[in-house]
Amino acid sequence: MVRIAPSLLAADFARLGEEVRAVAEAGADWLHLDIMDGHFVPNISFGPGLVRALRRHASIPFDVHLMIAPVDPYLEAFAAAGANLISLHPEAGPHLHRSLQTIKALGCQAGVVLNPATPIAALDHVLELCDLILVMSVNPGFGGQSFLTSQLDKIATLRRRIDASGRAIALQVDGGVTVATAPRCIAAGADVLVAGTAVFGQPDYQAAIAALRRVG
Repeated sequence: MVRIAPSLLAADFARLGEEVRAVAEAGADWLHLDIMDGHFVPNISFGPGLVRALRRHASIPFDVHLMIAPVDPYLEAFAAAGANLISLHPEAGPHLHRSLQTIKALGCQAGVVLNPATPIAALDHVLELCDLILVMSVNPGFGGQSFLTSQLDKIATLRRRIDASGRAIALQVDGGVTVATAPRCIAAGADVLVAGTAVFGQPDYQAAIAALRRVG
């Protein structure tokens, strides 16, 4: 079953608590939180304090995507703030294997994020530590970008690799996911869809989430 993870970046920042409760009640499986530092990516979002404040508004898993560098000094803070899953980029620190070990030692699930230009080979020696692989179908940093169809082959290759490993690794896609692009992601092998404006930009969150599920 395809899981839907609405991206908080597209929510109304003036009433985030209400927004989190609303998508959880509308049937979202996870809440996706994009953490951006204005250095690793060209935008600034929010930090662990906001994650902690929102944690009491919903019980669904918090899927925290760290777009910050260096990433290691902040892993403990986001785990303590209530993250259930923490994903990071291979380019965000010198020792990816150690960073993933740290996330798991903190009691969270661990994910690796592949930017459009990041090769699958970045996973060669860390797959056994991964609970999730996130394929970015846009260049990270801003919401509302168009889906990069070039990433569909990467998703399909990763699906085969995950299946061959025999491990229960979620395969997530983030960027330009809509009811038009979601079927292609799912056909390629994705099983978690991050949706920003496709959920938070719609008048009825329950209908928007249901529409994404139907295409799966």
